[in-house]
Amino acid sequence: MSIYKCKMCGGALEIGDGDSVAVCEYCGTKQTVPRLDSEKRANLYDRANHFFRNDEFDKAMGIYEQILSEDRTDAEAYWSIVLCRYGVEYVEDPSTHKRMPTVNRTQFASIFSDEDYKSALEYADGYQKSVYEEQAKIIDKIQKDILAISQQEEPFDVFICYKETDNGGRRTPDSVLANELYHELTEEGFKVFFSRITLEDKIGTAYEPYIFSALNSAKVMVVLGTRPEYFQAAWVKNEWSRYLALIRNGEKKMLIPAYRDMDPYDLPEEFSHLQAQDMSKLGFMQDLVRGIKKIAEPGEEERPRAEEKGKEIKSSKKSQEIEPLLKRVFLFLEDGDFESADEYCERVLDMDPECGEAYLGKLMVELEAEKQEDIVDYGITFDDSSNYEKILRFGNAKLIATVKAYNEQIIRNNELERQKEVYDTAISIMREANTQKKFEEAAVAFESISTYEDAVALAGECHEKAEIAWRETAYTIARKKMSENRADACEEAIKQLEIIPGWRDADELLNACRQSLETLRVKEAAEQRFENWFPVIFMLISIVVVVLIFVLVSFI
Repeated sequence: MSIYKCKMCGGALEIGDGDSVAVCEYCGTKQTVPRLDSEKRANLYDRANHFFRNDEFDKAMGIYEQILSEDRTDAEAYWSIVLCRYGVEYVEDPSTHKRMPTVNRTQFASIFSDEDYKSALEYADGYQKSVYEEQAKIIDKIQKDILAISQQEEPFDVFICYKETDNGGRRTPDSVLANELYHELTEEGFKVFFSRITLEDKIGTAYEPYIFSALNSAKVMVVLGTRPEYFQAAWVKNEWSRYLALIRNGEKKMLIPAYRDMDPYDLPEEFSHLQAQDMSKLGFMQDLVRGIKKIAEPGEEERPRAEEKGKEIKSSKKSQEIEPLLKRVFLFLEDGDFESADEYCERVLDMDPECGEAYLGKLMVELEAEKQEDIVDYGITFDDSSNYEKILRFGNAKLIATVKAYNEQIIRNNELERQKEVYDTAISIMREANTQKKFEEAAVAFESISTYEDAVALAGECHEKAEIAWRETAYTIARKKMSENRADACEEAIKQLEIIPGWRDADELLNACRQSLETLRVKEAAEQRFENWFPVIFMLISIVVVVLIFVLVSFI
């Protein structure tokens, strides 16, 4: 028996040898547990789970990866990395008091396509696998809801990242500085994400959809702080680490660290390659605003060439001419007038051949979608569409993300449809099955769609029924052989009964068979001897009869 701390509440779990799933007696959460076959592994999990419970996902992930470097078959380590990647936090539901997952690091990719999730399933035992699949379904639904909300948000120019309150719940100096920067930038016409104001009308709802949308659309992030620990605060780091990840993945964004009343060498190591700004310097705010303007709204002489940029319409005059045409495009689409919509798309493209919204309109014409969300109803992925390719090439970040999400949703829907067809077929086979072979056929079908509904449970049920059918077949054969009242048939019956111990009255029949086998052998041996001597006896009797007849004839 070993002690392992609950991933959700930190309560002590007592794990028996071989246990892979446990229920916490403190928070009542059913959860998977790792193989703690060494003190070193137990200590690594204890440290990693501590960081995980405190929402320090990057630190936790680093330790889980260290565990995998020593054992590539540790299913729990793979699953824990997935939870960190999606920023899963287990929060108590006030109505049920159960711990429910929330997603704080939304990804465009579905959890079902995550390679670490697939590895977790590959190396998990049956109990772990069912828990992973159940949790993945919940996380996937949460993520879909987040993506749906985020796609409706207008894009931001600047994201201000800072710590709002200290450990005592008091407003930090960082919050005041962030507020000043927010007003400076908004006066310059920028759309700024500043949580204190941007999220003030979102009280009572999850913030993640709006944070996710802002992180992906903002061209600049300013991370400001007055203490080293404020930069490293869990939710502050959650925002700037996700933004840096976008930059590493090729997004054209810039992160600007800004500090005050602290040594710049105390800034996070991840900022070491970035030019930090000292907020205590005279004219800092004006310099920062001017720098942001150069990034978010470059002057004509600083613009990249059209073929390299190709993302947005920069000319205000051209925008004014194109905007009403684009409105007409989407009005035509709403009315189902695809011919007129396509004509107006071409008019827009004549003015700007790199207008992503016009290619969106042409894609909708191609798919006969009256509204953007109707694209999902097309049912066939449009990866090979030239209009889709041009959206990816010329569209802004939000448009690209939206259309990619539609395509991925179609992929998910098609996969779900395929799984449903397999599921329905397997259900039909299962209902009609009465042999081991048929039940195994249904089980294989269910196992091929293990993430769909209760397929795993039904596969297990089919295996159980296949086992029953196999035992019942052996039992029936044994009973039939016993009724033949022959030694060889009795031996075959014994073979059948020996492979199904404990089934029905198989043990009693086996004893009866063994007892009668010797009797049948003696009887059959006697019968065989008689059969062997019968011709001789018959011949002797025949000779005697012939002799007697000869003697009688002689006397006569």
